[in-house]
Amino acid sequence: MYPYHKNFGYGYLNHQQTHSYLDQTGFDERQFSGFFPSTPPTSPPLGPPGAPGQGPTSGPPTAPPPTFVPQQQVETFAVDPGGIARCLFNYTYVWLRGFEQFWFYPIFVGQTSVSGYRWTGFNWVYFGISLQQIQSFTCF
Repeated sequence: MYPYHKNFGYGYLNHQQTHSYLDQTGFDERQFSGFFPSTPPTSPPLGPPGAPGQGPTSGPPTAPPPTFVPQQQVETFAVDPGGIARCLFNYTYVWLRGFEQFWFYPIFVGQTSVSGYRWTGFNWVYFGISLQQIQSFTCF
């Protein structure tokens, strides 16, 4: 080695003489000690997203949707997240671009998508879709 290697911080080569400043998560405690809690964060819950206070439940409805097919509303150029947000936790009939239509029970509205439960004719299945694919909708 070089004659003055100990003066340049090469002490890490000898692990028995150096102090480990790494905490249990592998971070240098000298650098991050005051910024993070001592316990690691818990994992996120499994299942569909749901915001607290947005409705009675984030699960599927307990009953089937209405048996009728509503009259389609005027086609919109684009579906606004604020518009479909008023349908949260309500039976909603959706017409997609491409002529597909179905009953839907939205539980989450993002900036560009909506998710919830889609009626298959027999049961509710979790479903998500881009707002750009929705031609029109009406909620009850």
